[in-house]
Amino acid sequence: MKYSFWILFVLFFTSCKNEPTPKQPLYPETQTELSDLELGKKLFNGQGQCLACHKPTQKVIGPSVQEIVSVYEKNQANMIEFLKGNAEPIVDPSQYPVMKANLEITKKMTQQELEAIVAYMKSLTTK
Repeated sequence: MKYSFWILFVLFFTSCKNEPTPKQPLYPETQTELSDLELGKKLFNGQGQCLACHKPTQKVIGPSVQEIVSVYEKNQANMIEFLKGNAEPIVDPSQYPVMKANLEITKKMTQQELEAIVAYMKSLTTK
């Protein structure tokens, strides 16, 4: 009986892994149906709520998409790392407190969704 307890104790603690749960896409049904630009547009304009503060060529609440892309390219910085919450703001740090709420949305996005948003943002600057 004594050994049974210890065996169960050891099995219990060795079977409990602390692995992170994989992120679920915001639009799982469309992941394979949409191109990166279409998915990026859908996320940017919808669930990601980016369009509320970022317009393609003009500053509203946050910097314009054109300015964001330009600054990130000039500094060879990674927009995806910022959207994941792993990098400091470099475009307009004074607006970062406003952006924090939306970063909670982007932190939950998959890598593919973040790449799609960045591809869409870059496409807005090449027109």
